[in-house]
Amino acid sequence: MPTLTIDGQEITVEANTTVLQACEELGIEIPRFCYHDRLSIAGNCRMCLVEMEKSPKPIASCAMPVGEGMVIRTNSPIAEKARKGAMEFLLINHPLDCPICDQGGECDLQDQAVAYGRGASRFDEHKRAVKDKYLGPLIATTMTRCIHCTRCVRFATEIAGVEELGATFRGEETEIGTYIEEALTSELSGNLVDVCPVGALTNQAYAFSARPWELRKTESIDVHDAVGCNIRIDCRGTEVMRILPRLHEDINEEWLSDRSRYAVDGLALQRLDQPYVRVDGKLKPASWDAAFAAIQARLDAIGRNEAGAVKGERIAAIAGDMADVEAMLALKELFTALGSPNLDCRQDGAKIGGKHRGGYLFNSTIAGIEDADALLLVGCNPRWEATLVNARIRKRWLAGGFPIGVIGGVAGAGVDLTYKYDYLGAGPATLAEIAGGNHHFAKLLAAAERPMIVVGSGALARDDGAVLMDLARRVAQDTGMISADWNGFNVLHRAASRVGGLDIGFLPGEAGRDVAGILDGAGKGEIDLVWLLGADEIDMAALGQAFVVYQGHHGDAGAHRADVILPGAAYTEKDATWVNTEGRAQIGRRAAFPPGEAREDWTILRAFSAVIGQPLPYDNLQQLRQHMVAEVPSLGAIDAVAAGDMGAFGVAGGVGTEPFESPVGDYYLANAICRASAVMAECSRLFTGVGRAGGATGTDG
Repeated sequence: MPTLTIDGQEITVEANTTVLQACEELGIEIPRFCYHDRLSIAGNCRMCLVEMEKSPKPIASCAMPVGEGMVIRTNSPIAEKARKGAMEFLLINHPLDCPICDQGGECDLQDQAVAYGRGASRFDEHKRAVKDKYLGPLIATTMTRCIHCTRCVRFATEIAGVEELGATFRGEETEIGTYIEEALTSELSGNLVDVCPVGALTNQAYAFSARPWELRKTESIDVHDAVGCNIRIDCRGTEVMRILPRLHEDINEEWLSDRSRYAVDGLALQRLDQPYVRVDGKLKPASWDAAFAAIQARLDAIGRNEAGAVKGERIAAIAGDMADVEAMLALKELFTALGSPNLDCRQDGAKIGGKHRGGYLFNSTIAGIEDADALLLVGCNPRWEATLVNARIRKRWLAGGFPIGVIGGVAGAGVDLTYKYDYLGAGPATLAEIAGGNHHFAKLLAAAERPMIVVGSGALARDDGAVLMDLARRVAQDTGMISADWNGFNVLHRAASRVGGLDIGFLPGEAGRDVAGILDGAGKGEIDLVWLLGADEIDMAALGQAFVVYQGHHGDAGAHRADVILPGAAYTEKDATWVNTEGRAQIGRRAAFPPGEAREDWTILRAFSAVIGQPLPYDNLQQLRQHMVAEVPSLGAIDAVAAGDMGAFGVAGGVGTEPFESPVGDYYLANAICRASAVMAECSRLFTGVGRAGGATGTDG
């Protein structure tokens, strides 16, 4: 471990640490443009120049490894002159766009020009102009502003895994682009805006709409998938203007998927802002009292049992993919009070039980992927289903020594997951072979120290999903994936509500019906009332003549089928809890108020419970959360992963012969918010079926 002196302070650091990193450990700020903590070192901008004793000229601190006895001066006249010169060169061709640039107010070039620049330029030549590049509907380009730091090129190649950006020509003629002008085919492309230190790449959907100092910033949680990315919601008044990633090393690092970032315009479109009741076949606006009265009348029409209670077996509730834990708990307790065992939060029909928590969690944790040394993907395509999990898998793969096997469906031969993998087979037969120990990949898993298996809903949402779960558990146990300090059995969920729903037991009770049973019963006239809590991904035609109550925030499939609509709050409009796929409870904060008469979901259920004489035992959010934590203590450990017990789950039996298929039909239109978004509709038009095949396959490289 070398020891060096920086600005008179002695410090000992790890070998291979750069001078810039050593300076940061001492709290010394070094300006930079091309350097980024998560990208390879380029040394392009020369803004990080410092003086090194015995060196004939300043050194680039980002690219210089520390050495024993080094003496570094970061604020000497030589270092200051070098930085001013570097800034002067960078600004030779940079246009004076600050008054109209979307990067204004949060631009590294602005900040560092003020802090480290000369304040004037000695160059009076004409500035060069560069034609703007087309990168798709998400990123606006003004390439005349580009300073050739190549952060975007390195991000696309290293993190996103799409080698579609690069530099053409040389010297003053250098341009960054896609060679052949076409849209980037990455689900992480929006992060290029974040890594760009100038205004060359900006958010096209947000362009010219607001300045950062006008916005109210709220830290919250993304619910477009089950990863639970940490986000920042920027609002002006009641309007959500943009969503940005927030640093969380254990989940999303500092990245965010395009769907989570750009579907923001869908929050304002096709919103449900007042109750509706269907009268003479048409939905008509109504008051809350009228909507509640219509539901109560239907419950009364169902009839009473011998005890005088509503016939609970004839009513049912389904929770959607974005429902929060508080709302699901309130709905569960309401229907339990009404005597109904027909509850389900598994909208896709996944055969997952709630008895053993370890049987439905991503037990290795997302950050734990970096500690694994072998991976088996079963019936999932993490690039579509959990983009940031896929990025973490790629990060581990780039480190080397990480064989990846894939079984099934869309994540099969020819599909680009952004890393090389060994395609093992299409369906259950291959998994059974590995479970029996007869497959070569079973031996590879057994030889690994920390192997992983990831089972997706492409396997679990089948009729034989419970049997496949049993096979996956046997693979984990027989290959040594589960030990005292490591659990390599993982379920990759797609729904933000799923783990929270399983934790609170939003599942069929004794003799209760699951989603398939509810739909079947409704079609046969055995279920008279179905309450949909934001559930839009089911077959609405299968509900038959059942009376449907839709509680949600968008006029999507559920609202079109509903007999009564109760307008709820979107995830940006409520204080609520979600549990991500690894079992980490997180709090989302309200950034704006719901539109019109819409209300937070748990308050709607609390109000209705009082109307029917079954008041829920809480009157405010604090009381509800205290009750929730008393019921499920793990929900009180915010931002902590509570390990689950494994036990025995799944059932033994025969499996089908059909190949696994990914349940994600269109990544960009996966939920009600996305389907309301004009930006996501354009992405769907451009990217569906594009850039999905012909990628990296074969054995681990």
